[in-house]
Formats: sequence, C-alpha cells, structure tokens
Amino acid sequence: MKPPYELNSKILEYVSSISEKIGEINASFIVETAPSLRKQNQIKTIHASLQIEGNTLTEQQIKAIIENKRVLGPSKDIQEVQNAIKVYEAISSYKFDSVKSFLKAHNTLMAGLIERPGKFRNKGVGIVKGSQVEHIAPPAENVTSLMNNLFDYLKKNDEITLIKSCVFHYEMEFIHPFIDGNGRMGRLWQTIILMSKYPVFQYLPFETLISKSQEEYYKVLSICDKSGNSTLFIEYMLSVINNALKELLSNSIAITITQNDRLQYFCSLKKNSFSRKDYMQVFKQLSSASASRDLKAGIEKRLFIKSGDKRLTTYHLNKV
Repeated sequence: MKPPYELNSKILEYVSSISEKIGEINASFIVETAPSLRKQNQIKTIHASLQIEGNTLTEQQIKAIIENKRVLGPSKDIQEVQNAIKVYEAISSYKFDSVKSFLKAHNTLMAGLIERPGKFRNKGVGIVKGSQVEHIAPPAENVTSLMNNLFDYLKKNDEITLIKSCVFHYEMEFIHPFIDGNGRMGRLWQTIILMSKYPVFQYLPFETLISKSQEEYYKVLSICDKSGNSTLFIEYMLSVINNALKELLSNSIAITITQNDRLQYFCSLKKNSFSRKDYMQVFKQLSSASASRDLKAGIEKRLFIKSGDKRLTTYHLNKV
C-alpha cells in the first residue's frame, strides 16, 4: 500500500528548485574529484546526526578519530563515532531498496551499543517526551511486514526520488523498527535513497541543517503522526535539502576543483566551437581572468585551437 501523503504546490515548488540546483552543481562542478570535500562533509554529517542523539564529541574530535588519533571522551560517544565512520565510509555499497542492506547498516551503526544490532525489535516501544507519551510504535510482530512493504514502495519507479526519500524517512520513524538507532538510520537511509539517483548527496551534510532546526524536526514528526500522513514532513525535509544545496553552491566546493579538472570536464561536454562566455556559463563562479587563463592553458595542452582575436575569439575542440 502506498504511504499516505498529498502532493501540493509547495512540495512541487521545492522539487523544481532542488532539481535546478542539482543541475547547476552537476554542470558547474566535478564533485567526484574532491575527496577533501567528501571527508569534510562526512565529519559534519556524523557530528550533526550523533549530536541530535546526544553525542558530546566535537567535529575536531571526530576528525581525530578518523585519523586514528587518541581522543578523550565518553566511551559510548567514541564507539558511536567509530561505528558511524565505518557506515559512511561504506555508504556507496548499501542498496537503497534492500532490507538486508538496511539491517547490515544498522548492525554496523549500533555494534557494541545495543544487544541486538541489525535485528528488528521484538518488543513494543514508545517515544516519551518529559511526562508525555509522544508516540507509540506499531506492535513488534508487525514490524517485519511493515518494513518489507516500505521497501517494496522504494522499488516503485513511478515516484519522484526526492519525495520517496522523505516518505521513507517519515514512515521508518513511525514504524520505529529498532530498539535504538531509529533516528540516525532514518537520516542515513534518506541520504542513501537520494544518492541512488543523485551522487552529489554523498557530499551534502544536510543533517547539519536538521540539527540546527532539531525542535522543528521533532515537531513536524509529531504533527504528521497526529494527521496520519507525511505531507508536512515532506515539505520540511525538502526545504532542508533545498537549503543544503544552496549552501553547497555558495561554499567551498568551487575551490576544490582544479584548472585541469575544469578543462577535462569541459572537453567531455563536446562543445565543438565556443567562446569564453560559453565556458563561463558552465563554470558560473569563475572570473573572466580565470576563464582566460583556463582557455590559454587548454591551448597550450592542445585541447583547443582558437580563431579570431579579442572579443571575436572562438575556440574549437582539437580533434587531433
């Protein structure tokens, strides 16, 4: 059964805006060539996701653990970080629509922290805030079938991936399939679903923005529980993704791309004839002087030949 939600103009507007930003990132940057960015965002993602769960370690301490340096802190917090590092280093190996893969990730994420990592819960659970019972999850005997149905939904191709990732995140939190680790698994798996279609999400620590609006995150989950559908959560998560992409476009990614990366990428576009203006349309954050230096280097490397002079200069891919 398809999970309940309604498409509205706000959701469709976010989908359009996100798609445009992803297109701009794919056209302007070669993110695959930026391992330093991947490491930086991995640290931010692990820090943000675990901070939401009460982990006290800083980004600097997480970086130190990644670099195999000794860190002083609560043993549980260090174990959580070590587990998360293993998961995020293997993130591209997980299959977004596989229950087996999902359980394997949970096993790694929660190893040494709970009794049955990688296993669905075998008892009832609820979420208590203060003295209030915020949410009572479905009975344990229903969890396996509910999660199998949810993964069947992921396999459907008639659904927009951006929306599907949000729906899965909400429904998984509602089912609460594990004794512990549900929040971090929901956020992790949304990233994995998005990566299945948009590799750029491996470089996007949108969990940082969730951690900044943590109160709203839980409030929206609660409202959706009461309304019986995930529409508001989809709106919230798409706004977070949209803001994260906006931040990515305006921040450090541009400086991680070398001149040679730009030239090789531009040649792959197979634009037979082009001007400096055309080159700058692909690399929108590049200055005129930097574009001229790139094109001069392209000629020296025999990637391009040129005709004309000054404003009338035209470049041509060298087919030799």
